[in-house]
Amino acid sequence: MPPVVFPLDNTKPFTEQQIIGHNRWHYDIPAGVTVQPDDTFRVHCREWFDGAIHNDDSAEDVREAPLSKVHCLSGPIAVEGARPGDLLIVDIVDLGPVPGEDSGPLAGQGWGYTGIFAKQNGGGFLTDEFPDAYKVIWDFRGQRATSRHIPHVSFTGIVHPGLMGTAPSTELLDTWNEREGALIATDPDRVPPLALPPLPQDAILGSLSGSAFEAAALEAARTAPPRENGGNQDIKNLTAGTRVFYPVFVPDAKLSVGDLHFSQGDGEITFCGAIEMGGFIDLHVDIIRDGMESYGVGENAIFLPGITAPQYSEWLAFSGVSVELDGTQRYLDAQLAYKRACLHAIDYLSKLGFTPEQAYMILGAAPIEGRHSAVVDIPNSCSTVYIPTAIFDVDVRPSKDGPRRVDPGQGVPKASF
Repeated sequence: MPPVVFPLDNTKPFTEQQIIGHNRWHYDIPAGVTVQPDDTFRVHCREWFDGAIHNDDSAEDVREAPLSKVHCLSGPIAVEGARPGDLLIVDIVDLGPVPGEDSGPLAGQGWGYTGIFAKQNGGGFLTDEFPDAYKVIWDFRGQRATSRHIPHVSFTGIVHPGLMGTAPSTELLDTWNEREGALIATDPDRVPPLALPPLPQDAILGSLSGSAFEAAALEAARTAPPRENGGNQDIKNLTAGTRVFYPVFVPDAKLSVGDLHFSQGDGEITFCGAIEMGGFIDLHVDIIRDGMESYGVGENAIFLPGITAPQYSEWLAFSGVSVELDGTQRYLDAQLAYKRACLHAIDYLSKLGFTPEQAYMILGAAPIEGRHSAVVDIPNSCSTVYIPTAIFDVDVRPSKDGPRRVDPGQGVPKASF
């Protein structure tokens, strides 16, 4: 096992650790640890809500999810000698749930969860169709996940970090705040909001304190969206064996990581859509000097995906086009087309006996594949959702004998405002 440079004690809250991480992006957050180029090391990661979601049959904790506190990130980790303009090479050597703890109160201790946020508290991809809060608990056995809330489904996890990235420069942070502020101003009362502005409440900024903390908290960026530094990209293919090339914007890069997922479908469509967990990640780092200019990577990471994904060979696929539910035509709206494909998949699975909420959770947590299949044929984009048929213990394919219905069991816990 490589040395642990960022340890976490699972008996203590995130803010009471030996090294305190952060939940905002800011260039002034001090590095908690320093590593050298060509080092391999282990980082412990806390589940993104720091234990606010529980292993039970209630969705009230998801309804009240404290979004102002996310994400609990391990870092910043300084890579000595990295300088603005370099590319930071990050190899994902290994990762997984909390090692040696197969039961406990924290996600990652033998279990994880998938949630649908209420529209009044975060929402999701299909928030108009599913405005309430729901939660599914998944149990881990080796690499497989099953749930008492969604019977007849079992799949191999595709473990990955939902969030990893480097610190922004002063100029980049200003750019984020200006453009996202301008977007919010177009509809400031929207529910859910168009973007999340800086919020000093519940900000965690590593060892930063005093007036420096107060100044940074006023402008530090929330970690919810992906941005030019990487961030919350939720790419399910960042598995063990992946090599990522991150742009470096500040001295020593200041790498941070968190939001580990046991599994996820493409798009993480429920927002809390992966199987969320805490755990560990082993990383190897190095530097490509002046790599941003050499390779034309001025923003946004590029990566070589790992080869450890589950090998499914048979799929049931659904397509959608860029037409609203009320029949309104949109021009080449690939996101809308993906939404319609997801809704078609939910309709289909509901005919098999799953509740719509169970079907939605399956799309968020299982290793489905989402694709933009056609984006040039005006006026309709076509997007597709591929569901591996092997995750079900019944034959879900259409047949002349009609659907084989399943018993949905106790169903998915729900909580409403």
